[in-house]
Amino acid sequence: MRGLQEVLRDWEAVIGLEVHTELTTLETKMFCNCRLSHDDEPNANVCPVCLGMPGALPVPNREAIRSIVMAGLATNCEIKRHSMFYRKHYFYPDMAKNFQTTQGPVAFCMHGRLDLEVGGAGARERPDLADATATGGGILRRADGSYVVPIRILRIHMEEDAAKMVHVGGEEGRITAATESLIDYNRCGTPLIELVTEPDLRTPEEARLFMEKLQQTFRTLGISDCSLESGSMRCDGNISLRRRGEAGFGTKTEMKNINSFKSLHDALEYEICRQAEVLEEGGIVYQETRHWEPSRRRTVVMRVKETADDYRLFPDPDLAPFDLTDEFIEACRSRIPELPDAKRDRYVGELGLKCDDATQIAGDPAVAALFEEAAMAAGGKVAKGITEAKVISTVANVVVNLLPAFQSLTASQVASIASLLAQDAITFAQAREVLAAVDGTSADPGRVVDERGMRQTTDASSLEPIVDEVLGRCVDQVQQYRDGNKKVVGFLVGQCMKASKAAGAKGNPKLFNQLLAARLEA
Repeated sequence: MRGLQEVLRDWEAVIGLEVHTELTTLETKMFCNCRLSHDDEPNANVCPVCLGMPGALPVPNREAIRSIVMAGLATNCEIKRHSMFYRKHYFYPDMAKNFQTTQGPVAFCMHGRLDLEVGGAGARERPDLADATATGGGILRRADGSYVVPIRILRIHMEEDAAKMVHVGGEEGRITAATESLIDYNRCGTPLIELVTEPDLRTPEEARLFMEKLQQTFRTLGISDCSLESGSMRCDGNISLRRRGEAGFGTKTEMKNINSFKSLHDALEYEICRQAEVLEEGGIVYQETRHWEPSRRRTVVMRVKETADDYRLFPDPDLAPFDLTDEFIEACRSRIPELPDAKRDRYVGELGLKCDDATQIAGDPAVAALFEEAAMAAGGKVAKGITEAKVISTVANVVVNLLPAFQSLTASQVASIASLLAQDAITFAQAREVLAAVDGTSADPGRVVDERGMRQTTDASSLEPIVDEVLGRCVDQVQQYRDGNKKVVGFLVGQCMKASKAAGAKGNPKLFNQLLAARLEA
């Protein structure tokens, strides 16, 4: 098969996503009072309602409806005052009552939008941006090659999750060739929201970034842990191809239950290239559901895709229609915290962070909270000659580049290590060593630095005599530098470090570098 970028020069991919998110922060299931937990003994949290026993009547979870309205407001959806639940019929062991309770044509949240920022190598996946009208218009192209594209959201509807099935003996956990299948109904009835996009995505990278942004948004709202690993967030990708310049749609296939950002990108990339090969050879792309096999890096057919008629949807007679009041909607709006994009812009505009650092920090609410606490603590004890802006940017550097390697650092420890780095009292490598020593404890990094004799001299006046002494005896290296061999300064820094250690001090290599450059360029 041809590669993705080569294929996308001739074909345009039309991609839509269906993202399923369990509302894991709630205490009970969607239509009953069973405890919401997937870690308990299998089939421990079940009742006549979630098992579909005759005569059992569902009662909607008010907090779940509050959560979906918050999700809709955060994604610029129109909140529908009037909606209702339907029964979606299918026969499979993961739903004992043989139908799923879901919403019908009108959902709680309709017609939203998220703006997607695509840059770097991901922006190069899209060879032609002349199709702005095909994505609803409004594509913003930047001089650096990045772009911002609006992705329309058709709906976010509420439904219940199915039971968990474990296929024993099957290939890659699938039912094919399994010797037996086990069912855990603890998950059955879990509140689940499904977000359906319009077919506005054009590349695998856009799809990956959209799902990543959605995860950040829902985590910030506090409605779900959005764990792809445990399955509380999963994605179906619909993909079809059309020749560039055409306006119609091709036949789509569906990638089912993708559970990682990488798998979403790779499955869509493979399917785009596969469909292009089929069409270019005169074949037919069939509407079907396919499964991504990460180990073999290919998609395989699961089943022929069902249509809406197959599910025999009709209004659920056991659930009354919903009429959301303006007061309820405004109460939901008041609960929405600062969202990742707004937080990123504040970090850049008010704190002077680099956009990449700000984006990474703002995307995780726990990391953002730790950063803000550490930045406040570090900014309150700025050392002489060090600006507050430098200290805060150093805190961001620590959070982005050091924090992920450790399990349990406090904001106070992050602030302390950042202050030491901003003062050039230790190197970044030493900071990593110190954080490893204090991780999971209440110890102060500054005390560890002093106990281990790591603190470096940052007083230029005390280091200048050492620099003069080294330059006086390393005349050959000085001449090499002045002849154009700038790399020799590394040798001279090493000599300065040895000399300072012999004198009972510990000079800062960065400061030595600056002092040497000043002398050598004079």
